[in-house]
Amino acid sequence: MPGLFDPLSLRGITLRNRIAVSPMCQYSSDEGFANEWHLVHLGSRAVGGAALVFTEASAVLRDGRISPQDLGIWDDAHVETLAHIVEFVHEQGAIAGMQLAHAGRKASTRRPWEGKGQVPEAEGGWSRVVAPSALRFADTYPQPQALREAEIPVVVAAFVEAARRARAAGFRVIEIHAAHGYLIHEFLSPLTNQRDDRYGGSFENRTRLLREIVAAVRGAWPEDLPLFVRISATDWHDGGWDVEQSIELARVLGPLGVDLVDCSSSGLVPSVSVPVGPGYQTPFAERIRREASMVTGAVGLITGPEQADHIIRSGQADLVLLAREMLRDPYWPLRAARELGREVSWPAQYLRAAPAGSAAR
Repeated sequence: MPGLFDPLSLRGITLRNRIAVSPMCQYSSDEGFANEWHLVHLGSRAVGGAALVFTEASAVLRDGRISPQDLGIWDDAHVETLAHIVEFVHEQGAIAGMQLAHAGRKASTRRPWEGKGQVPEAEGGWSRVVAPSALRFADTYPQPQALREAEIPVVVAAFVEAARRARAAGFRVIEIHAAHGYLIHEFLSPLTNQRDDRYGGSFENRTRLLREIVAAVRGAWPEDLPLFVRISATDWHDGGWDVEQSIELARVLGPLGVDLVDCSSSGLVPSVSVPVGPGYQTPFAERIRREASMVTGAVGLITGPEQADHIIRSGQADLVLLAREMLRDPYWPLRAARELGREVSWPAQYLRAAPAGSAAR
C-alpha cells in the first residue's frame, strides 16, 4: 500500500503526496473578492509542502454565502485576484483546488468572532435565504423560504458558471460542498427536506439536486481534471442522513464523474451528540472506499504524522485533509516528512533549516 508521501494520480494530475489543506472559511472577503490574506493563508500552506490546497467554501451565488465576508465565485470579476493566488500555489509545487458552495438556510449569518445568528440587512445581510423546506436551523438563524422547483435550475447553473470561473482562474481541482448542513446537504437529509415534489421524499429524489449539479459541472469541467464531492457521511441523528445512504450515494456519483468523496460529518442540526476523537470520521472514508469502490479523503482530528500515514497505508483513505492542524502549523507536511524519515524537497529559501540531504524545489 502507498504511504503518506507517495504520489496520488487523479485523471490528468498527480499530487506530490497524500496531504491536502481542507477548505477552511476565513471570513475575510469584501463582496467575495480574494485579497492579501488569502494569498498568505493559501500560499504559505503550499510553501509548507501540502500537495493540494483548497480555498474556503466559495459562494456560487451572492445570497448563497454563509456570511457577508465569505469568498465568492459568482462574478467574473472574482477571477483576477484568485488567479494570482493560484499561480503562486502552483509555483510551489502544490495544486490549487476550489470548493464550490451554497449555504442554504445557514446563509446571512455572522462570522464566528462576531457572535452567532442572523446578520440583518442594515449590517450587510440579505432578506431572502433559501432551503429545500421552510425550516429554520436555530432560533437565531434566518427563516428560510423553500426553493421553488422552477428556481432549482438557477442553482445548478450557478455551480456550472462557478466551475467555469474556477477554471479561468487556473484551479485544477474543484469540490462540490454537499456537507455541513448547507444547501445540498439540506436536500439530502430527510430531517431538512420535507418536499413532496421530485426533489423530496425518496433517496432518489433527495439526491436529485446533487446528481444534477455533479452532471452539469462535470460537463463544464475539463475531462482531465478531477472533481471531488464533500459529504457529511452522517447527521448523527435518528432519522437523518447516514453512512449507508452515503455509500449508496458514492456508488451513484462515481459513474457521474466524481473522482473522490471527501468524508466529513454533521452540521445539519444543532445540539447533536458527536463522538469526537482522533480520526473519528475516518471509518466513514474506509467504508465508502471499500463498499462503493470510491477514492476517498479522510478529515477530522488528524494531527500526527504517524496517524496520517497509517490512514493511507492501511487503506482507510487515499488522501488526508487537515484543517485546524494546518492552521497551527502551515509547514506540517515538511515536519511530517522529517518525522517519518522521508526525503522531500524544501523551498530553496528555507534550505538552511532543512534536514541534511534535503533538496531544493
